[in-house]
Amino acid sequence: MSALNELEALGQAVWLDFVDRKFLESGGLKKLIEEDGVTGVTSNPSIFEKAMGHGDAYDETLAAYDREHPDAATIDRYEHLAIQDIKRAAEDLKPVYDRLEARDGYVSLEVSPYISDDTDATIVEAKKLWAAVDRPNLMIKIPGTEAGAPAISATIAAGINVNVTLLFAVDAYVRVAEAYAAGLEERVRQGQPIDRIASVASFFVSRIDTVIDKQLDETGGEWATQLRGRVAIANAKIAYKWYGDFLKSDRWQALAAKGAQPQRLLWASTGVKDKAYPDTLYSDALIGRDTVNTMPPATLDAFRERGTAKATLGEGMDEAERVLKEAARVGVDLNGVTGQLVQEGVASFVKSFDDLLGAIAKKQPA
Repeated sequence: MSALNELEALGQAVWLDFVDRKFLESGGLKKLIEEDGVTGVTSNPSIFEKAMGHGDAYDETLAAYDREHPDAATIDRYEHLAIQDIKRAAEDLKPVYDRLEARDGYVSLEVSPYISDDTDATIVEAKKLWAAVDRPNLMIKIPGTEAGAPAISATIAAGINVNVTLLFAVDAYVRVAEAYAAGLEERVRQGQPIDRIASVASFFVSRIDTVIDKQLDETGGEWATQLRGRVAIANAKIAYKWYGDFLKSDRWQALAAKGAQPQRLLWASTGVKDKAYPDTLYSDALIGRDTVNTMPPATLDAFRERGTAKATLGEGMDEAERVLKEAARVGVDLNGVTGQLVQEGVASFVKSFDDLLGAIAKKQPA
């Protein structure tokens, strides 16, 4: 048994941050489910750009679609391809979803990054994608921006599972966790069931250290050196502490009594960017109950071979607080960094979406 298989007993789910037509058709996802205990899949515009924009794996399907829809817009051609992949992944994960009674086994599909600041458009697109995929184990990815929070509440109230993405700051996470609760409360007011509604809050990790480590290197000094590679983990631990406290609140307990599932924290961007760090740094440090780690294939392989399956997330909370205080003392503006990263994350997904649609547009109808 590998370290990956041991995570389930510690309460952490492993999701794959990757999707590709050939990988699905060859049974690659089924193998990871059966052998490594993978219980979910995430996608985003960057992943689809790499999958669809290069090679010929999608050409035959696209040509068939074009023959039936000769005047289709590029965005419709993309969605046709993406929805097919998401449906296939959902089918592979359906046995997990059934076995765990809707607590896991999800695949995520993101709304267009072009509408990240438009609440109403996000709600409309979430409902459209939900209907198009038509699988109970789908999650719609919505960015955790200020405009995203009310869209999350409305989408949850409509009975649609949500993966909140692009979370970097604890304050932003608190906002979307409360939005999830508000959506469940609205369903209760409507007399609708809430026991099979699921959500995760995708909290990004390594990108924070990438920016802050550079600032620390420029600052210099003993404390700056000691803080390298520690701020992102400390930030994640504080978010998890808030999560634990929220579950004890009267507000959440009232929902739990009606069968509500907690909105699990999902650790995203857990691949190590700095070669000076162990490649399992973030995966080792953020293992805890009611969490998900979504890993790209390289990180999945690294943890399988070298990871340490130990409950680490709840440890060292006092130290995490001290790290953040010391970082602030030496001049690190964590709020400024996380705000910048949200903007850069949206811009990066827009760029990937532009490139993706451009590549598909070049594949002229056969």
